[in-house]
Amino acid sequence: MKLKAIQHSFHKELDSIYASEEVDSFFYMLAESHYKVKRIQLATDPELSVEDEALILKSLTALKGEKPIQYILGETEFYGLTFKVNDGVLIPRPETEELVEWVLKKVDKAAEVHILDIGTGSGCIAVSLAKHLPKAKIHALDISKKALEVAKLNAKLNGVVVDFFEGDILSDNAQTSLKSIKYDIIVSNPPYIREQEKQFMKSNVMDNEPHLALFVNHENPLLFYEVISSFAVDNLKEQGALYFEINEYLGKDMIDLLRRKNFINIELKQDIFKKDRMIKAVKS
Repeated sequence: MKLKAIQHSFHKELDSIYASEEVDSFFYMLAESHYKVKRIQLATDPELSVEDEALILKSLTALKGEKPIQYILGETEFYGLTFKVNDGVLIPRPETEELVEWVLKKVDKAAEVHILDIGTGSGCIAVSLAKHLPKAKIHALDISKKALEVAKLNAKLNGVVVDFFEGDILSDNAQTSLKSIKYDIIVSNPPYIREQEKQFMKSNVMDNEPHLALFVNHENPLLFYEVISSFAVDNLKEQGALYFEINEYLGKDMIDLLRRKNFINIELKQDIFKKDRMIKAVKS
């Protein structure tokens, strides 16, 4: 079947769901992934065909059901690195790249620092930091065994060493296993979306990505931040830094929380969309 005909089918089936340019992008990514055919080849040879069209047509069906393209491809790019992803982990977001960038700007790349990533998911934060801080000792925690399998694969794929722990930061057992080390930096992108914000979320996220990593009880939306901040008070080195990705609506609440925990040099930072998305504080 000619790939140009398949591309036409993509537009016929998907233009009512996605922007036309996005449909083209999906098609070209899948053509390269399934058949190793690059966009330039399609442009120069409109008669190009494939024998096993079932592969790409299956992906078309998945897109029609609004399955994220990253899950269909089984991978995505984050901070210039390739990460495997599946429905057991969140798809890494551009704003989390900004969090990684912020940490890297503040760390001496030659220093032998200990960094802990809490709620590592795909390992995008931990692996990216390990890749750019070759002398650092990177540790990462997640409650999900399935997520840790992906994170370990991503560490191997990107040629870095990360010390992974399985556990729930809300439990004493997990915290005990992490207390043998004093950390220079603790970083976390915990669940922060409140129940009332679900109505604003796209169905491709709601129907595919793990809710465990997204949502927090609206009665205590800062639960993870409270627990992680308290853990940081006890387990950061003096002048150690705590970094969070946060809910854009709760910046002031986060400042108040960190002040109550006696952190100093608190900085609230906006992402590229001018939303309060990151916060940093230093242990006094």
